[in-house]
Amino acid sequence: MNKPISPLMHTDSEGHGHSHDHEHGEHGHTHSHENKKAVLNRMSRIIGHMQSVKTMVENDRDCSEVLIQLSAISSALQSVSRVVLKEHMSTCIVDAVREGDMQQIEELNAAIDKFMK
Repeated sequence: MNKPISPLMHTDSEGHGHSHDHEHGEHGHTHSHENKKAVLNRMSRIIGHMQSVKTMVENDRDCSEVLIQLSAISSALQSVSRVVLKEHMSTCIVDAVREGDMQQIEELNAAIDKFMK
């Protein structure tokens, strides 16, 4: 099996599309994404919601209605971000601490700084 060129290498460990592991190019550990399907589903819903709000703006819908929908999208983004952060901390960061990999912790801190702006 050829490995993808991407820094995230995805493999199907059972050959059925059920279990997806990835290896980060920088720190080389693997872990299972239990929440991957849920995150992708949430992101698809957010994208659909954004498209609906775009249509609302194109159709000159009431600004208050648009703002309410944008607030819902913002909340959904925060929710999916929380899931991704928890997954990252419980896998990548736990492994980084065990391995003494301060670079991964520094990268998480930088990502949190950007995320919290």
